[in-house]
Amino acid sequence: MINLNNLTLTEAREGLSKGDYTSIELTKAHINAIEAARDLNSFITETPEVALERAAASDVRRASGNALGSMDGIPIAVKDLFCTEGVQTTAGSHILEGFTPPYESSVTQNLRDAGAVMLGKTNMDEFAMGSANITSYFGAVKNPWSIDDGKDRVPGGSSGGSAAAVSGHLAIAATGSDTGGSIRQPASFAGIVGMKPTYGRCSRWGMVAFASSLDQAGPMTRTVQDAAIMLRFMAGYDEKDSTSVNQTIPDFEAAMTGNVKGLRVGIPNEYRLDGLSGEVDKLWMQGVNVLKEAGAELIEISLPHTKYALPTYYIVAPAEASSNLARYDGVRYGLRIPGDSLDEMYENTRGAGFGEEVRRRIMIGTYVLSAGYYDAYYVKAMKLRTLILEEFQRAFESVDVMLTPTTPSAAFAIGERMDDPIQMYLNDVFTVPASLAGLPAISVPSGLSEEGLPLGLHLITKPFDEETLFRVGGVLEAAVKFEAKPRFLRGLA
Repeated sequence: MINLNNLTLTEAREGLSKGDYTSIELTKAHINAIEAARDLNSFITETPEVALERAAASDVRRASGNALGSMDGIPIAVKDLFCTEGVQTTAGSHILEGFTPPYESSVTQNLRDAGAVMLGKTNMDEFAMGSANITSYFGAVKNPWSIDDGKDRVPGGSSGGSAAAVSGHLAIAATGSDTGGSIRQPASFAGIVGMKPTYGRCSRWGMVAFASSLDQAGPMTRTVQDAAIMLRFMAGYDEKDSTSVNQTIPDFEAAMTGNVKGLRVGIPNEYRLDGLSGEVDKLWMQGVNVLKEAGAELIEISLPHTKYALPTYYIVAPAEASSNLARYDGVRYGLRIPGDSLDEMYENTRGAGFGEEVRRRIMIGTYVLSAGYYDAYYVKAMKLRTLILEEFQRAFESVDVMLTPTTPSAAFAIGERMDDPIQMYLNDVFTVPASLAGLPAISVPSGLSEEGLPLGLHLITKPFDEETLFRVGGVLEAAVKFEAKPRFLRGLA
């Protein structure tokens, strides 16, 4: 008998269409899986009642011939950064614990309108600040992948809960958000596909803001085709978001022709970092060979300002965070810790409500925006950001897509690197440049480390050229044939 938890989105869509099972049956299978895997701590809020109600509505529509499309009846998880009407939204922070929005984010509303079934809200680094999913007020998330050393691995961050849910077959797909790599890096660590669209492709309205000029929603799935399907229903112009771009939404799935002959693939020299592990470099070269054998033209390119991307990001992002998080003051919503004065109430609330990493980034952001240091740090960082964007633009005059590693290593153990913020920040070294430039990018699971943990390869394309991204990603995926599963899933049919 078919195991409903092992279905990809594409397979589930087909089975629902044929009547092999109902959305209620599919949803119940995933609710049961979530309950059995609570040790992963991948969910902050489970919503089984909401899920079953929406699944029943989907089955009624399908029975009457009025199915809404590819996402109708598909059980998904939602990162707890997206406001969901009537369902707690915390952004992984104590300061928002108990906050129940009276409105729905545009991305989740789009998915809801398409018939998607929300299973619950996934755990995440607090306010999306982290690359290991260990800064959440609600505890660390465990990666479903493990090896024989008895240590739990991080799932990456900040969308680690979504990555663990999809990798662990607790949800068919999940929403994530990416500021500097928060979809792609956990996708690599968890052996799934993670895709960041062009900045402005998906509305940010109703997303809890971290860095407004960088935040972008995207899909997290088990296949490239699934990501193409899901993005079509997440994306769309939104008048409520001033950064939303009014672009036609292509049929991303149809773009997956399986043909990359003549496509020009850029290999950036500057991504060959000092100390890059041999196994990551070997995987990268395997990806190069795959695309070359498929008929693509490989071209060495140079992006000399890449070395400045990480320090630039860690000035720009905290600066925007310090501004965005100023709204959490204990007055209007969320946590409030009383004090003898208004200022003391502010101090008490923010001191108790924000975790260490969030406080660190607020302090960095406030510092670089202060009168004495604004020109020396923030203005200089913004100039570098422009140079990085211009460098990408010049490179895309000679190539159609770029291929790089996603992460410098496989997932590390929970507890490692925690005392060194710089080492934690280096997890995003390959993903940050595309974020600063607002470019679409995708991580495709492409192999295992020597220890047996997943590693991903990373593709970057021009703005609003997600079709090429899915086209190349599909060819890479088909050639690599990544079929490994986390240990606790290996016995499943």
